[in-house]
Amino acid sequence: MKPIISASDLASDLAGAARPVLLDVRWQLGGPPGRPAYEAGHLPGAVYVDLDAELAAPPGPGGRHPLPDLAVFGAAMRGAGVSADTPVVVYDGGLGWGAARAWWLLRWTGHTDVRVLDGGLAAWTAAGYELSEETPSPEPGDFAPRAGEVGLLDADGAAALARSGLLLDARAAERYRGDVEPIDPVGGHIPGAVSAPTTENVDEDGLFLPARTLATRFTALGAPEEGVVGVYCGSGVSGAHEVLALAIAGIPAALYAGSWSEWSNDPTRPVAKGPDPE
Repeated sequence: MKPIISASDLASDLAGAARPVLLDVRWQLGGPPGRPAYEAGHLPGAVYVDLDAELAAPPGPGGRHPLPDLAVFGAAMRGAGVSADTPVVVYDGGLGWGAARAWWLLRWTGHTDVRVLDGGLAAWTAAGYELSEETPSPEPGDFAPRAGEVGLLDADGAAALARSGLLLDARAAERYRGDVEPIDPVGGHIPGAVSAPTTENVDEDGLFLPARTLATRFTALGAPEEGVVGVYCGSGVSGAHEVLALAIAGIPAALYAGSWSEWSNDPTRPVAKGPDPE
């Protein structure tokens, strides 16, 4: 099953018997909150999910968006109507990062039928489909999250993969180089990591590039024919979007969820600067 779905295919699924659960994960780094935008108009039947409160634990030593408590995450998913055997489609209103975070978490905790709306809310409205201001009250689902169903890296694992395999840095190139660092205490990158901004995986409309194009890009960056690629970003959100792009390309990938916000807060961890991995 492809990890993304087009607006037209989603519209067909919503009109069919096996209607997917829709999750609206509108989120922007630094705000504003996504709920007001959701209340002003969302895909019919979609339930709002708060990334900061339900898809992440409070900021701390593990980074700005640590993995959520499974009890909190599970309760949020069940409250949205997610069951183990129901298809799920997630979307957001911007770059696709929030939707990808929800997609990755559901996969990491064992849900096998979850897709991201390619192009998000913009693709839906561009295709002429309507929005709704009605807040749904879905029947509770039965999804029980199980951690560890897909690849996850800690700081040591990310460092090791940067030396022995391929670790991709999904942030903007200027943050990778250490030219600027607007959020975290130190600029630069994990030594050995390769710069691969996730914004280069989509076209000007925010739609993912074709699978073959993505595969060519990641192969040129050093993705092996066999083995797992690692990905990190600032706090484990945009990195999930790169993991999604790798999945479209057919390349297995593990996410370093703590990412640079965890790495850079540990003064014992080395930092590389400049355009080269080392």
